[in-house]
Amino acid sequence: MATIERIAKTPKAWEALSRPDLIGRQAHTLLLMANGRRSEKELSLLLGGDVSDLAFGLRQRGYLQTTAMVVLSEDDDAQAPAVPLNG
Repeated sequence: MATIERIAKTPKAWEALSRPDLIGRQAHTLLLMANGRRSEKELSLLLGGDVSDLAFGLRQRGYLQTTAMVVLSEDDDAQAPAVPLNG
């Protein structure tokens, strides 16, 4: 089992999205793309440049948070108990 860090918006970020002038264009774009399913690397690829420093600053200011997504390997799937589909 492995965990992958994902970046998600905080309630403060949702408020800031309605005022892009408050945080700047690049930060606003990053907040729009941070949906809790994308990693920092994925966001960098989507936005065409390294967003590490910007993401770090937004985390420090309370706009972004890091979440962990657990990824099961094939071995983990084999050990998981079977669950009936019909309840």
